[in-house]
Amino acid sequence: MSTPNYFRYTAYALIAVGLINLRYQTGKSDLSTTTLLIVGTGAAIFALTYLGFGKKFLTTLAGKVIVSVAAIAAGLLAILN
Repeated sequence: MSTPNYFRYTAYALIAVGLINLRYQTGKSDLSTTTLLIVGTGAAIFALTYLGFGKKFLTTLAGKVIVSVAAIAAGLLAILN
């Protein structure tokens, strides 16, 4: 399986976790910001996996590191929030 496919699955997971976060933390003061950060990161990674320049970016070492750090940060935000 190619690298963009792994990131696509990661993006699906971030979007799902963000939407679950939206449902189960209803009433929290900064909920919309947190959900937007999680879902937005997932949507951005998802878009990169389909766009031509995004696929090229994701195959470079710098692209893998940047996207991995962003995904881990969003995942930690979802878990620790």
